[in-house]
Amino acid sequence: MIENVHSKPLSASRLSLDHIEIASRVIDPVFWCTPQFESQPLSSALGMELILKVETINPIRSFKGRGADYFVSDLSSRTKALICGSAGNFGQALAYASSRRGVIIVVFVAENANPLKIEQMRSLGAEVRLYGSDFDSAKRQARLYSEETGATFVEDGREPAVSEGAGTIGLELCQMPGTLDFILVPLGNGALLAGIGVWMKAYSPTTRVIGVCASGAPAMAISLETGKAHSSFAACTIADGIAVRVPIPEVLDDLSSVVDEVLLVEDSALIEAMQLAYRHHGLVLEPAGVAGLAASMTYKSRFRGGRVAVPLCGGNLTEGQAREWLFMRTP
Repeated sequence: MIENVHSKPLSASRLSLDHIEIASRVIDPVFWCTPQFESQPLSSALGMELILKVETINPIRSFKGRGADYFVSDLSSRTKALICGSAGNFGQALAYASSRRGVIIVVFVAENANPLKIEQMRSLGAEVRLYGSDFDSAKRQARLYSEETGATFVEDGREPAVSEGAGTIGLELCQMPGTLDFILVPLGNGALLAGIGVWMKAYSPTTRVIGVCASGAPAMAISLETGKAHSSFAACTIADGIAVRVPIPEVLDDLSSVVDEVLLVEDSALIEAMQLAYRHHGLVLEPAGVAGLAASMTYKSRFRGGRVAVPLCGGNLTEGQAREWLFMRTP
């Protein structure tokens, strides 16, 4: 648990509130106005008012479509080829946005990447190349390939538009009646947390903005605590979407002004959160997508009696993963 990590004024952010508002009108409507509601059974069990925001009911089953579509909507007139590294969901989002605008997309993923995500990227029109043992290795190779070919390299988080698109989640949550005491956001490369955090600090300044990392992939948490980028040799977690080893310095700057705290959760808590979301609401979620929910459970004494928002950010599971994590174990 890392507290009080932000110290810079909000004006230090590269992100624009105006752009987040524009993104809410520009991005494909399939990603807008996702369900947000109080989970009565989980609120009762955890002793808090728990607001779930479901970001998986769309063509790519994740929130990533918001930022990718906003980014490509502005870029498509200036380029015809994009390259990125991805754990899977960002690659799907770019493939979806690019295919609608006639833009070629090449996605580099780790050799052990989720096969369902690979299949879906290809079905959306992306060329997928396997490289390396993890996400950061694949991203490094994607950057090298872009230098060789001259195509535009897109790094999730480094591009402000990607974070601004993701920030529309915060905009929608602030339209609910009442004030949020906390928002618990999965923290991978930081685009989602940065976008939501910028909006919350402007329009709901009393809400504590909390990032959630997997305990086996703490590089972002350590970086925010120390104030400088900290890379790790490995990321040991089932949550591939937040298994970041190499932080992006620009994103750390974005986060430093809007994040109040970073919490770590174990893989076992992620599995329990997945099972509870499925049991009570019929939601199939991937480990990274339930990091916020896992934190609300792990640290429930900290949030007791509060109004807590949790974005549920991704739902791409293979059949084998669903059998193992949803149906074969019980908390």
